[in-house]
Amino acid sequence: MKPNTWKLALAGALAVVAMTALAWAAESSGVGTEAAAQLAAAGAKSALPWWAWPGILLVFCFILGIIAVLAGVGGGVLFVPLVSGFFPFHLDFVRGAGLLVALAGALAAGPGLLKRNLASLRLALPVALIASSCAIVGAFLGLALPTNVVQICLGSTIIFIAALLLFSKNTARPVVTKQDAIGLALGIHGAYIEPASGEIVEWKTHRTLWGLLLFILIGIMAGMFGLGAGWANVPVLNLMMGVPLKVAVGTSKFLLSITDTSAAWVYLNQGCVIPLMAIPSIVGLMAGSFVGVRILAVAKPSFIRYMVIGVLLFSGVKALLKGLGI
Repeated sequence: MKPNTWKLALAGALAVVAMTALAWAAESSGVGTEAAAQLAAAGAKSALPWWAWPGILLVFCFILGIIAVLAGVGGGVLFVPLVSGFFPFHLDFVRGAGLLVALAGALAAGPGLLKRNLASLRLALPVALIASSCAIVGAFLGLALPTNVVQICLGSTIIFIAALLLFSKNTARPVVTKQDAIGLALGIHGAYIEPASGEIVEWKTHRTLWGLLLFILIGIMAGMFGLGAGWANVPVLNLMMGVPLKVAVGTSKFLLSITDTSAAWVYLNQGCVIPLMAIPSIVGLMAGSFVGVRILAVAKPSFIRYMVIGVLLFSGVKALLKGLGI
């Protein structure tokens, strides 16, 4: 791996670890007392000592990081349903850690994507303004609703994401014959160099208004469930707005560093970010991502993709049944 990649990854991890350090200060000042009591109650039900769970979570997230890279999905979308389903942690803590997991990867990848013009600031800024504002609303909404209601909504959303991954067909270079007035006014266009051929690929958007409106819903869901939003960003940017797939993926990754930060501060302020959960999750998932990049060269992506869809369906049904009390 290139030295610059390690530096960016380390910078992203350190930034998120710094946020979790603030959680200790918030917890010691009395914020999240009720949440801490719920965590202690969950730990008391387990036969394992409390210190075993961070180690198990580290190994679990390491494997999760490998799978996330091979499947081409963000870590947050796998982290929240699986950890909430198989670990004795309250859903609020899992959602807070899930946002930081997605945020760590975004902070590590963002500078490199911008440098290569694979993430567009002109495209990201209006989308980020809408999505981050709505993510704050979604975070407050998720914390205010009863846990069983959030579990039911989370399970339904995960099943929808699995169906989206199964049936959506991304287009490498969508054909946009004419840019719409809103995209033209906002200056949402650009160009990047295709590494394989050296070709300069120019792009512009259409149906920009409908795409921006969809990001209201995406922002609310990102904050409410702590999933990140890469699973929804890419289809909207690529299929709805006509952005080339590489730029859609790069811009989506950069967007997470803004959207997830907005929602993460809400969970942090409410005492729902526990360092003993967040730090092993971040370190494990980023370490697994590095290994996943190497395995990607020899793995069969189609098999991994269908495996992840199956895992999402299983975890979505499990979350749905848990919310229904079954």
